[in-house]
Amino acid sequence: MRYQISGKQIDIGESLQTHVKTELGAVLDKYGQRPTDANVVFSKSGAEYVCEAVVHLSSGLNAQASAKAHEIYAAFDACAEKMDKQLRRYKRRLKDHHKERTEPVELFGASQYILAASEHDEDQEPETLQPMIIAEMETKIPTLTVGEAVMQMELAGAPVLVFHKEGKNGVNVVYRRADGNIGWVDPDNAK
Repeated sequence: MRYQISGKQIDIGESLQTHVKTELGAVLDKYGQRPTDANVVFSKSGAEYVCEAVVHLSSGLNAQASAKAHEIYAAFDACAEKMDKQLRRYKRRLKDHHKERTEPVELFGASQYILAASEHDEDQEPETLQPMIIAEMETKIPTLTVGEAVMQMELAGAPVLVFHKEGKNGVNVVYRRADGNIGWVDPDNAK
């Protein structure tokens, strides 16, 4: 497995890198996953250290966790504990998913845009209805079943996931509703 361990404007020593590889490897081995690579980024936010980890599994799914603490090792340990909890929760489904799937998850390229927030008063009319694009990035849209999409959204800790439904054309969306349930938008079933 490839590890990419880095720090945003902080120095990451060899000892911390060894600790990350050992502990994260133990978490992933415990659940029998076959990760391809892990990206762990440390940063500082005020007086706290922040650790963000993304692990790409061979099935094409990603597990993601982040944590904060006043010490850098404690931040990583809390992040690894969250990753452990996510993988434990989805262990059976991840294993069942991998048995059914003979090929890794297929990914399609797409453009992703970040739009500027509106800076006008609520009483004023906006000058234009066209939002200002402040960033453009490449993103990947996975081909998944609805169950896999919900699991991927939960593993990533994301509020929404856009995916291509297996065996169908077009894109689908799953999202976390305000009432705690999961919503699913399926354009193929529109009447």
